[in-house]
Amino acid sequence: MKKFPFILILAAVLGGIFTSCFKDDDPTDEYADWRIDNVAWYEEQAALSDYYTKVTAPWDPNAQVLMHWFNDTSITKNNLKPKFTSMVDVKYRLCSYDGTPIDSSFLSTSPADSLFRCRLNSGVIQGWGIAIPRMHIGDSCRVIVPYNVGYGTTTSGDIKPFSTLQFDIKLVGIPAYEQ
Repeated sequence: MKKFPFILILAAVLGGIFTSCFKDDDPTDEYADWRIDNVAWYEEQAALSDYYTKVTAPWDPNAQVLMHWFNDTSITKNNLKPKFTSMVDVKYRLCSYDGTPIDSSFLSTSPADSLFRCRLNSGVIQGWGIAIPRMHIGDSCRVIVPYNVGYGTTTSGDIKPFSTLQFDIKLVGIPAYEQ
């Protein structure tokens, strides 16, 4: 019976140690304000239904992005459109929700000046796989990607967890288009 209080104290101490060890790995505390700001900004943009089109992934009704076309889509509507499995060439600029520049294909020289080549179903965020198949070659769009179809709760380079991303994307080509 004398061991019982000792076991309780030991369990409380060990529980505190384990909790404090794993607390630093949880980004929700450190990025709580960032998350709130990002989610609120996305919701504000989603409310602009006359400006943005909400595009939903065919595989998940909760996976959505917002898109605004800068070009006249009646001019590009007969151009090729990528599939989810397509390799695409795009030019893009990436900013955080507050307009802070993060990345750009304009810093790239391979495979060609300012182009970024990728396959939509691998190696890119889910938001691109939702948005780019809705575009035709020649389209320029602003794509707002919420964190759940972006980088999620992880950090990637200069991108913080829970980041809503603003991409300005121009679909330049679809190399080796498969029909």
